[in-house]
Amino acid sequence: MPKGQINLQDNFLNQLRKEGQPVTLFLINGFQLRGTIKGFDNFTVVVEGEGKQQMVYKHAISTIVPAKAVNLMPDGVDTAFDKNI
Repeated sequence: MPKGQINLQDNFLNQLRKEGQPVTLFLINGFQLRGTIKGFDNFTVVVEGEGKQQMVYKHAISTIVPAKAVNLMPDGVDTAFDKNI
């Protein structure tokens, strides 16, 4: 990724993790997980809910739905993700 380009996925997951915001993860097999994001890397997401932690592979996730809107732009960052859009 070119320097200075925003990684939308990392920003989204990191904001959810920092805020401790409840999320629903929809998996490609139709299963739903509810909880909070505790961590993530290039391949996995750790979700805590119902008193347990689960590591889910990103390729198994179809959608992540936060309980409320996420601010993806840190202070001082241009609000346009890609000026070519």
